[in-house]
Amino acid sequence: MTYVVTEACIKCKYTDCVEVCPVDCFYEGENMLVINPDECIDCGVCEPECPIEAIKSDADVDINWLKINKEYAGKWSNISVKKDPLPDHEKYKNMEDKYDNFFSENE
Repeated sequence: MTYVVTEACIKCKYTDCVEVCPVDCFYEGENMLVINPDECIDCGVCEPECPIEAIKSDADVDINWLKINKEYAGKWSNISVKKDPLPDHEKYKNMEDKYDNFFSENE
């Protein structure tokens, strides 16, 4: 088991989770974070830190989220310090179906 970041993070990018990760396995894209599943030690400390519940066990989500996290962790830069969320995060935090409309492959 590992943890993954899901579409709830898109256009919000809270980084509370990054601050508590003991192995720095988070990677930052333009409008979301991902977890490198090969680096995650399954400790679970990040999950309760996310204010929008975007972090889930890979056993609890569609397998595509594991693939997305793995792929973009290999492309984006590592993040290990907390930053401010995106400027319009309040507007997007409760929105559903964000992947098709807002996901960005950009770093």
